[in-house]
Amino acid sequence: MWFLCVFYHRLLDYRRPEVESLAELFGAFGDDSAAITNRSLQWELPENHHPDSPFHFVSLPSEEIAANIARRSLLVKGIYELWGQGINYEELEAKIKEFPDERKSPYLAEDSTFKITVDSFGKVLSLKEQNERIHMLEYIPFKGRVNLRKPDHKFWLMETDEYDLNNGLPPVAQRTIFFGREVGAADRKLLPTYQLKSRTYIGPTAMDAEIAFLMANQALARSGKLVYDPFVGTGSILIAAAHFGAMTMGADIDIRVVRDGRGPDCNVWSNFKQYGLPMPISLLRADNNLPPWRPGLEEVFDAIICDPPYGVRAGGRKSGGRKLLKGAVEPYTVPDDKRTDHIPSTAPYSLAECVHDLLDLAAQKLVMGGRLVFFYPVVREEGLTEGQFPTHECLTMIASCEQILSYRYSRYLLTMVKTTRYTDEFAELARKKHLQFKENHAKWLEESTLHSAVFSPVDSGTNGKGIDRDLKPKYRGKYV
Repeated sequence: MWFLCVFYHRLLDYRRPEVESLAELFGAFGDDSAAITNRSLQWELPENHHPDSPFHFVSLPSEEIAANIARRSLLVKGIYELWGQGINYEELEAKIKEFPDERKSPYLAEDSTFKITVDSFGKVLSLKEQNERIHMLEYIPFKGRVNLRKPDHKFWLMETDEYDLNNGLPPVAQRTIFFGREVGAADRKLLPTYQLKSRTYIGPTAMDAEIAFLMANQALARSGKLVYDPFVGTGSILIAAAHFGAMTMGADIDIRVVRDGRGPDCNVWSNFKQYGLPMPISLLRADNNLPPWRPGLEEVFDAIICDPPYGVRAGGRKSGGRKLLKGAVEPYTVPDDKRTDHIPSTAPYSLAECVHDLLDLAAQKLVMGGRLVFFYPVVREEGLTEGQFPTHECLTMIASCEQILSYRYSRYLLTMVKTTRYTDEFAELARKKHLQFKENHAKWLEESTLHSAVFSPVDSGTNGKGIDRDLKPKYRGKYV
């Protein structure tokens, strides 16, 4: 069945991948696990529409799946059964009249109530203009009563027309008008409820609520699944996963974050209490570079979701302190009289080593078909390809969504699926790479400090304002 999917005009690169993931979550692809990385929906753009247009056609197996996707999505405004479209109201009328009566009549009956909402993209319609457009639909034989609060059926009249192209919106080649029945719509109370400014406990790197929920959707978080965040911080990502019913578990190298917070009523636990969410199974003081898992513990997590530290606002840390910088890698023992208040020594943790450890963790601990969802930062370059992203033989990348943060710097939300079992061969390769990082600690730090790349001095290749001429983004709408 083909539906009209209308997106919010934000995070454009994330829109289709989120719907694809939710389609997987709600069973749109059946039970064929063998083709787990080759699953995709059929998409089409309306005629003369730019790829960044909010209007897309998508094929889904049923209205139930379409409604479930729309209700859970962060970027879908609504999914509709399209009754007609046209470049003017005369053509729209002809198309609506051509739509089969047997599909229209159940929603036009006397014992039902309805509501028509007029919406426009790129411009604002006055209340008078909206009412005029509704009156132009009088040829539709509605027999029921209007109910603006809780109607049985909701209909939408949506149009896009010429507007000021300086507002950052995609160009419009031709006016288009859509009319359809709402199948499902987004939960508009979700983000205001979880906004960071109302959160009991947040830190300087707390994940924005919208992005955290998008990450949870990419990871297919739901009831009965176990989600792990190895860089848990103040718990923003786990809160999103818990909202969708998942069991959660987190770790952080800073014991003051996971144990103390800012007091007994202002910590990670109080964030979950604030929203009435199930508490995490555990919050560990643990080092991603020296994981605490017992030997033989394999394939325990359904998803790993995280935002690794990459050194712009807060650099990554790992165990070791000065001893590590001098090449000593053996663990040390804390004296008994210092155990109560001891804070272990740490050393800088390069992005390259951090991502290597993260992928190795996912390859070991994810169940088959489990997902790793994480942000990967880049200094923007022409011709960036997926070949420049980190890889692992056990993991297959299924989505890479760019979020442009500045002229020089962006980050990609990478979604990987575990498709191959972790073997002793992979473990030995990881061990050797682990030793290489330890032996060349200073070298890796120098080569992978994103902060210096982002904030490097202006050179001859810039326009005099610290912006590379070749890196200035062309129109994609992602920075709107």
